[in-house]
Amino acid sequence: MRRAVLLALTLSFALVAAPVAADTLNRILDSGEIRLGHRTDAVPLSYVDGAGQPQGYSVMICRALTARLADALGMEKLTPVWVPLDAQSRFDAVAEGRVDLHCGAATITLSRRERVDFSIPTFIDGTAVLLAGEGDTAFEDLDGKRLGVRGETTTEEILRNSLKAAGLEAEVITFSTFRDGVAAMAKGDLDAFFGDQLQLFGLAISGDLPDSLRISDDTLTVEKHGLVLQRGDSDFRLAVDRGLSALYQDGDMARIFRNTMPDIEAGAALRMLFILAPEVF
Repeated sequence: MRRAVLLALTLSFALVAAPVAADTLNRILDSGEIRLGHRTDAVPLSYVDGAGQPQGYSVMICRALTARLADALGMEKLTPVWVPLDAQSRFDAVAEGRVDLHCGAATITLSRRERVDFSIPTFIDGTAVLLAGEGDTAFEDLDGKRLGVRGETTTEEILRNSLKAAGLEAEVITFSTFRDGVAAMAKGDLDAFFGDQLQLFGLAISGDLPDSLRISDDTLTVEKHGLVLQRGDSDFRLAVDRGLSALYQDGDMARIFRNTMPDIEAGAALRMLFILAPEVF
């Protein structure tokens, strides 16, 4: 019976010339569970609250998506199983099949797509700089300085490439967590800390950003985020993208943003994403 439901779902999701393996959808139907990876420290996108429960914009998207997938699969109940991941383990967890989706803060890049796949974009962010003191600081002013960044992230890669392109010499110090980097800035161990603008704003709004530090007005990049899933499972990706498209079309994505980040105003790029992202059904 479950295989019949899956066959009907696959046919309804797309007109294809030949059937394609849908291992994740089969496993979800058999187990009644979907394994969702989440971050613990990527405020306000994906983190854990005081009770240890997953929260944030990406987490709420995955909760809403789970309900959409359950309806599409004809399941009365689909149970999300939350798996905490960090920046270093998130892509391995997806590639090795330990989670079905990563609901965190993951920039879509071509190099990452060599290992994993991504959904349609769910968010747009950019790299900003955390600085001490007042006044404007140009990128060239960071020559010879101590610069912090979270390790094994696109932000680290962007920082190193930008320094090389500008012909600047600086000491790049990597941190395992975002908060560790901010703490180093507060102690004066760094001259600047590079990170996702939204996460920096999240710290400021929550009161966890020291008053002595300020966030740069401009971003160095524009980065699209997406949910992460295994490569080669086109049926599951199509199901995810259809569910996300429905969330965009119904206005749920914009509502999730407002509910999870009430003190942050969506930028022009994100507002356009809420309008343009839905795929044609």
